[in-house]
Amino acid sequence: MRNIFSAIISFSLLFAFSCSVKAQNKKLSEQERYKLAAEYSAQTNGLSVLVMKGDKIVFEDYQNGHSAEKPWLLASGTKSFSGVMLAAAIEDKLVKSFDEKVSDTITEWKNDSQKANITLRQLLSLTSGIDAGQIGRVPTYAEAVKSPISFMAGNKFEYGPVPFQIFGEVMKRKLAPKKETVYGYLERRILKPIGLNVGFWRKIGGDPLLPQGASLTVREWVKFGLFLKNGGKWNGKQIIKKKLLDELVIGSKANQAYGITFWLNHAGIDPQGRQIQARTNMENIRQNGVVSGVKDLYMAAGALNQRLYIIPSMDLVIVRQGKQGKYEDREFLERLLFGKE
Repeated sequence: MRNIFSAIISFSLLFAFSCSVKAQNKKLSEQERYKLAAEYSAQTNGLSVLVMKGDKIVFEDYQNGHSAEKPWLLASGTKSFSGVMLAAAIEDKLVKSFDEKVSDTITEWKNDSQKANITLRQLLSLTSGIDAGQIGRVPTYAEAVKSPISFMAGNKFEYGPVPFQIFGEVMKRKLAPKKETVYGYLERRILKPIGLNVGFWRKIGGDPLLPQGASLTVREWVKFGLFLKNGGKWNGKQIIKKKLLDELVIGSKANQAYGITFWLNHAGIDPQGRQIQARTNMENIRQNGVVSGVKDLYMAAGALNQRLYIIPSMDLVIVRQGKQGKYEDREFLERLLFGKE
């Protein structure tokens, strides 16, 4: 009797274990994965999650009182518009190349040996050596060009708003002979061609804040991602050459995890070959990359965990908007892409 009882217990345990393994190995459908990620987003003060596959929205979820019609700040997610604007300016021959010297336009830098050779690529990859300033304290364009040098160009990555405002002054001076504003050029060259309607774009000194000024609905922000995923095309028309946009997702020697205004899915090593010590979510991304298994993923990222993820190999664009919370990109994406919990 005891042997029969033991056999029953053993069988029950084996059956339970087998069921558990099957449950763990169960492949979730796309919609199940998207819902799993949206649940995590909601738990970490998320406001919206939108997934576009191909050119169609395949998942959309609004959380914690948010709605499809409500624009939300992109914070530093705004920065990526500057990189695309630079690509457009090169195509339009306003700028010779990514490696044009800033001092060709900001001519008062020519007599400063530390600033004279800084390039636009260095400026917008945040490796120019210019004091990047404090996040949240944005100078005017005119004030930004007077910022001091903190280190030799190309040797160090420093994140902050100042380089983007300097780029704004570069564009302002280049556009002045055409009697066009920086925002007017951005709107004519990028926003209107892809039908992107801006909810609000903050200004300072009459000029658009390029580091952090835009507020968009989730459905509008995803248009920008779709345009980039499709290599600069919109409705079959090439708006900006793909080869120029491809330059935006090449990391620098100082930070392999950041290109020209976009975060990249690469582990970052400093120029001395030391592993970067992570103290924040973004530093963790710089150290370890965004998520494993999708090398071509890149993103625009802003404070309070605003995210625009672009994954060309998976034909995906993903938007996540939120408030302050303990959000981790890896956790969100592993759920959404692979169904991991």
